[in-house]
Amino acid sequence: MSIQEILDPANWLSTTGGPRYLQLQRRFESAISDNLLQPGMPLPPEREIAAITGLSRVTVRKAVGPLVQQGLIVQRRGSGSVVAKPVERVEQPLSRLTSFTEDMNRRGLSTEAKWLARGVFMPSPEEIMTLGLSSDQSVSRLERLRYADGLPLVVERASLPSEILPDPMDVELSLYETLDILGFKPVKAIQRIYAANLNAGDASLLDVEEGAASLQISRISFLSGGRAVELTKSVYRGEAYDFVAELKISDSDVVQNGEQ
Repeated sequence: MSIQEILDPANWLSTTGGPRYLQLQRRFESAISDNLLQPGMPLPPEREIAAITGLSRVTVRKAVGPLVQQGLIVQRRGSGSVVAKPVERVEQPLSRLTSFTEDMNRRGLSTEAKWLARGVFMPSPEEIMTLGLSSDQSVSRLERLRYADGLPLVVERASLPSEILPDPMDVELSLYETLDILGFKPVKAIQRIYAANLNAGDASLLDVEEGAASLQISRISFLSGGRAVELTKSVYRGEAYDFVAELKISDSDVVQNGEQ
């Protein structure tokens, strides 16, 4: 079925179906779910969709916008819109301190990394405070784009005292594996997770639209003696990653609250 047939208003538009933009939105959703519009398939320009459907460009834009936010359609400046490839969501439990590589391998997903930058630098004020450094000490910084089964999933920026990681070039795929070899693998961490919209740079790296939702994590990792050895800030694709925590109520809490 051609795109003209799929969007022909005779096949979906009715006077009792509600607002026209919602009817067009539902038409796109059903065509994608029924595989009439297949992943990677380019869509006509907005003006052409308006001509096919007999709707205004404003109405078309209002219908397509939510589909972009849902990740069903990808809009790229200069190259038009395409039907998005389905993304399998990845879950990470918050109860264990694991590396990205270990996490993905446990799920049977292959991992790759594209190095964006790495080297030894003078520390920033945040690195001095977080890692307990003096201003004349240096830090090793690692910045990379991490993939799972070919999908760009996370932009990861890590800082470590250079005495812990003297040469950032020693890290091949897993930072924690390298630290384990060096005798400095962290045993606990504090993580702060928050939602944020992607800036242009990170959106381009993750192959999504600027302003798309993301999960961002700031993690400080510690050795068994309590020394902070890692500050990592990670930016995850919001539609592809879930963090899961198991919460328990102890027996003493139940009794204290007067519940049996």
